[in-house]
Order: sequence, then C-alpha cells, then structure tokens
Amino acid sequence: MSSGRTRLDNLTARLMHSMTLISVLLTILIGLGLFIKAWPILSEHSVWEMLTDEKWRPIKKEFGFYPFVMGTVWVTVLALLISFPLCLLASIYISEYASQNIKKIVTPLIDLLAGVPPVVYGVWGIIVVVPLVADVIAPHFVDYSTGYSVLAGGIILAIMIFPLIISILGEVFGAVPQDLRDASLSLGASKWQTTKLVVVRRAIPGIIASVVLALSRALGETIAVLMVCGNIAVAPHNIFDSCYPLPALIANNYGEMMSVPLYDSALMLSALILFVIIVCFNMISRFALVRLEKRFKL
Repeated sequence: MSSGRTRLDNLTARLMHSMTLISVLLTILIGLGLFIKAWPILSEHSVWEMLTDEKWRPIKKEFGFYPFVMGTVWVTVLALLISFPLCLLASIYISEYASQNIKKIVTPLIDLLAGVPPVVYGVWGIIVVVPLVADVIAPHFVDYSTGYSVLAGGIILAIMIFPLIISILGEVFGAVPQDLRDASLSLGASKWQTTKLVVVRRAIPGIIASVVLALSRALGETIAVLMVCGNIAVAPHNIFDSCYPLPALIANNYGEMMSVPLYDSALMLSALILFVIIVCFNMISRFALVRLEKRFKL
C-alpha cells in the first residue's frame, strides 16, 4: 500500500513538473515564433531606428514604431492612474467596512463587469465617453478635441480592468489573518489605522501583483481601445490627442496590404515589442516583490 502511494505521489509530481515546463516552453515558443516572423524587417532596419522613428509609411519602407509605443504607454498609464486608486479604496471598503448585505449586492455587479464583451465597452465609449470628452472636458483645457483621444481610451480601459483589480485585491485583503486586525484593535488603534498600517502593509506584495496583472491586461486590450482612441499614427502630446496603440495597429492592419514588402514582418515586430514589454515588466515587478518582501518581512 505504501509503495503504491509513493508511486502515485511521484507520478503526480512528475505530471505537475511537466505542466510547469510546458507553460514555460509555450512562453518561449511564442517569443521565438514572433522573432522568426519579424526577422525580415530586423535584418534590414535596426531596432533602435524603428523605435525612435516617427514616420509610418509602409509603402516607402518606413516603419517608425515610436507613435504606437507612445500611444500604448499613454493609454495604459492613464488607465492605471484612473483605476488603481478607485479600485484600492473600493476593495478596502468591501473587505473591511461593508456589511454582508452590501457585499452580496456589490460583488456580483463587479463580477458582471468582467463578463461584458470588449466591443460593448467600445460602443458605450463612442456613445458616452467620446462626446463627454469632446464637449464637456476638453473645452476647459484645449481649443479643440474630437473626443477620440488618449483620455477616452484611458477611461474605457480603466473601467475594463476595474473588476480584475478589485477581485484580486479582495482576495489579498481577505488573506490577511484576522488575528492581526484583532491585535491592532486591542492595542487601541482605530479601524482606519488598523486597515492602513496592518492590512494594507501586509498586502503590499498582493497589491503590486494586482497592478502587474492589470497592466498586462491593459497592454493587450484591442477592440475597445481601438474604437475610441482615434487611431492616428502620431505620438500624443497630451491626453486630448488621438493615439494609436500597438494592439490596435495589429488588429487594424493584419491581413491587409500584405503585398507591401516587409509589412507583415513589421506587424509581427510590433507584436514582439508588446510581448517583450510585458515580459520585462513582469520580471521587474517580480524582482521588486522579492525586495519588498525582504524589506517589510512579509
């Protein structure tokens, strides 16, 4: 009997080890496949040249990715700036202050946001957010804006990642031992002091992880952002300018104009750039998490 359990444990361990290796291998294969498809353009143009060039004219073999990279950065950073403070405060309220009746109402509604198709967010953005930006917000800051802008894309993207961040933060705060809260309260700390100095401090690695996952989701979002950003291949200078993120470039153009030399390779390079950005950010954030865990002894 003991020998049979040992064999089963070994088999299970090997199976899990194999699944882990397959997951890692898939990541490597995705990057390798994109690199191979992007090689024709990489062999003719330097990466630095393409990343810093602002001209996107495939017919003339000018492939400047700078406007697309900057468009991606502007929209993603703005979405995080809008969503993270709201999601953090909402998660703290739901986890630490809300009654069970409120949780039963709010939690399913937040989960419902996660199930809404991106194209619905895009249509809603065209109907509501774009006119709001063009007619209400922009006139206070610039002379003219069509509404199809970085701000519109950031708002839509922020709403789309709300449920992801709130869900993760809810799990993170829920994992903080109740004994820590009770000990803090017994020493005379207020509810807010306990939440700020005990719960949030303990949950710092989880909070950073939620930001990383939200960023990865935001960087890869396509349809909704494509519908409200304007898709003009010019680097934005403020949040009321139109932009053209990398995912929108791929979605808009892949399969078209493939007769243009290097066009297909250029689009694959844009996918590779997006892939590298996400991988590098995840690696850096993981390093930061390790440092924070040592610093705060979490």
